[in-house]
Order: sequence, then C-alpha cells, then structure tokens
Amino acid sequence: MARNKKKIHQHVLIESVANSGSAFGRVEGKVVFTEGVIPGDIVDIQVARKRNGYDTGYVTAIHKKSDLRIEPFCTHFDICGGCTWQNVEYETQLQFKQQLVDDAFRLLKRSPGFPEIEKIIASPYDRYYRNKMEYTFTNGAYIFDPHYDKSNPPEKKPGCGFHVKGQFANVFDMERCYLQGSLSNEIRMAVRSYALMHGFAFYDLRNHTGYMRNLIIRNTGTGDLMVILVVALDEPEKLLPMMEHIRSTFPEITSLYYCINTKHNDVIYDIDVTLFAGKPHMIEEIDGIKYQLGPRAFFQTNTEQAKNLYRKTIAYAALKPGDKVYDLYTGLGSIALQAANKCSKVVGVELVEAAIADAKENAKLNNIDNCTFIAGDMAKIFTDDFIAEHGKANVVITDPPRAGMHKDVCLQLLKLAPERIVYVSCNPVTQARDIQLLIDDYKVTALQPFDQFPQTYHVESIALLERR
Repeated sequence: MARNKKKIHQHVLIESVANSGSAFGRVEGKVVFTEGVIPGDIVDIQVARKRNGYDTGYVTAIHKKSDLRIEPFCTHFDICGGCTWQNVEYETQLQFKQQLVDDAFRLLKRSPGFPEIEKIIASPYDRYYRNKMEYTFTNGAYIFDPHYDKSNPPEKKPGCGFHVKGQFANVFDMERCYLQGSLSNEIRMAVRSYALMHGFAFYDLRNHTGYMRNLIIRNTGTGDLMVILVVALDEPEKLLPMMEHIRSTFPEITSLYYCINTKHNDVIYDIDVTLFAGKPHMIEEIDGIKYQLGPRAFFQTNTEQAKNLYRKTIAYAALKPGDKVYDLYTGLGSIALQAANKCSKVVGVELVEAAIADAKENAKLNNIDNCTFIAGDMAKIFTDDFIAEHGKANVVITDPPRAGMHKDVCLQLLKLAPERIVYVSCNPVTQARDIQLLIDDYKVTALQPFDQFPQTYHVESIALLERR
C-alpha cells in the first residue's frame, strides 16, 4: 500500500510572528507554524510534523502577499541564512520583535504588579552595523535555480560567502553583504580573486579537502581592523605570499592573522592563531572603558547598540559605592568593567577560560583592581562555598547564552537573595522561563527590549528583578 501523503493546509492566513523566525496561522482552530512568511500572507502549507495542538510545515504556494512586504535590498535574501525580515520595513521589524517579547512573557504578565513592557530600543543603524563577519570558502558554490535540468546540472564553481539557509554544507558565492562596511566586501573579493588566480583549492565541506577555508573580518569604533585568514593545510609557500598581498593591498588593516585549521569544524578557539603583521589586539572603547580584543575574543557584534545595552544594564543595577556585584556569564568582562567604578567589588564568572584571560587583561588595561574573574561552569561552581569565599553579593547581573541559566543557578540565586537581579538576555523565551523560577521571591519592575540585530528575528531584553 502507498503511504498516506501528509496533508496540505490551503489558503492559511498568517496571523503573527513566532519564535526563531517562524510565523503562524490557524486551520480550524489549530495553530500551524511555518517559515519564510509574514503576517498578512495567505499561503498553502505542506504539513511536515503533527504535534499535540499544532502542526509545522513549509509553504508550497503563496496566494496573496502581505501588504507589509517590501522589496529586499540584498540580492541574496532568498537563500542567505543571515537576514530574515529584510522584506519588511525596519519599523515593522521592531513591531515584530516587540511582539515576540510580549509573547514570551505572556504568563508572567499575569503576575500582580508586572510592569508594562517598555518600547523596544532600535539599533542606531539598521545596515552596516556588525563589527564581525565570517565568510566561508567552498569548492562548489550553491546554484540557486530550481528550474535547472537535474540530469545535466550546471558546473559548480568556487565561491566565498555565507551558508545557505538551513544547509550547513552549502555555501553561496556572495556579491555584497549589507551588514558590515564596504571594506569588508572589498577584502573578501580580493582574497577570493587572489586564491582563484593562483589555483588554490577552495574547501569541500563534505569531504574536508581543499585549502581555502574561512575569512574573518573584525573592526572597532576606534578605527582598528582585524583580518584572520583560515586555511586547511600548512603550506607556507602558498600562505605567506598571500598574506603579504593582503597586507600591501589593504594598509587599513591594523591586525593581520592567519590560522591553519586541519579539523573537521570551523572553530578556531582551540588552535593557534598567528600574527602576520600589525598589532596583536584591536581596541574598542565604551564610556571610558577600553577593551582589548584579540582574534578569538568575544564581543557584542553591534557596538553602537552595545553602548545602549550596557548603559541600561548599569542604570537598572543602580549601584552604590558599597555594593558587591556578581556578574554571571561575564565573557571578557564587558559589563563587569562598566560596573567596577560604581561599586566596591565585582566578581565575574565565565565558562570560557580564554575569555577570563581577556577579562583580566582588560582590567589591567583600565587600571581596575576591584574585579575578580573566575573561569568555570556556573552550574557547578556557583555554590554556598563560592559565596562564602567571595562574599555575599547584593546585586547580580547575569547575561547567559541563548539556552538561559541552568535551574541550579536560579535556585542558588534564591538562596543568595540579592536585592536586585539584572537579567540581560538574547532569548526572551528562556529569560521568561528562568524568571518564572524566581517570581515568588522577586518582582519584575522593568523590562526593556533591544534590537541588536536588525534584519533578523533576534531580539534582546533586559529585566530588572527586585526582591519582594
């Protein structure tokens, strides 16, 4: 017997955005989630998965396009995995993100005294706002043509760009990206051209062969520019002339690095990165605090909006000279250092040892001596012994990854019982989940959404919790 085909929901009106860039409509009262649509679209949806209470699927036809749609400004919008909402005005994107935060806190908003969610703070720039981009070389750039003859497909050519949406092994050859300044595009194209002219093999992501792997470009508001070229083989006769070509062609580069990555993943945090020319670090500065950034340092990707984020975080903390502060998931100490001159002591904790090393160096750079930085897994080291050793904090700032805080960390916060908790989040869903564990002892007195990543579905939020 033939297997039953999964159902197609026809003429579904898309009602609202949902988490992770999807959106939903309803069919006979049942919610149906899909991607690549916006509110107001009327579409057919092929069901891919049935769940209790909802279906997920993909669009097979668009019968009516939403009046909210505009023409995307990037020619790669349909295939790129980066931007999601370039097909709507920026003001509409902000409305969508405001809605996502509101949805994430729907249950908590029923709590007595829960504050009105503040209006989202827009990014100062909605294009060219990123200070870091990573491009991938491929020996067979993705061909975006659903109508080509698959029995006689066109020859794939080398390329350098981003991964195709939802397809890690496929990379498309990029013409131009609007997320970092034009110099980033010029450097990428120059390195790509040099490699092609000299016959260097671009990387095969499936078979892990080839030479050219990745190109990372970073910049700061102070004018520093860092370029990191990643190759797959130790062949100095190829590498060194290419590095010299990059150096001489782009005198704007202040730090030029290379890295030989023989692994089957693109992570370079665990391997050597070699300085070819220029300074070993870039310098970023926010409100008088300087940050020394090496090739593997993590920093907020949208520098101008990071300034607003840090200022709001410090304002919510309302620090006094005698306060002791815990800065959980501190990274390279970016927020801890902003807080240091407003309180008596800051203790920062971070899983990544290299980030803690950077935090200590940044404290020295700024002549800050009241910060202690500790490397470790928050869920394991944030214990009664930790509090006894470092003193009881009366203010906690926490900025966890997208997965949020471990339940044990939330429970330990209840035992610590600080006066205020400032929770910075890049995922309001997990932020709301964690706050739900704290809500009996803490009331949310402020909630401020931020847009750190225009053209995408990502949204940040800062919650101020005060002990009841």
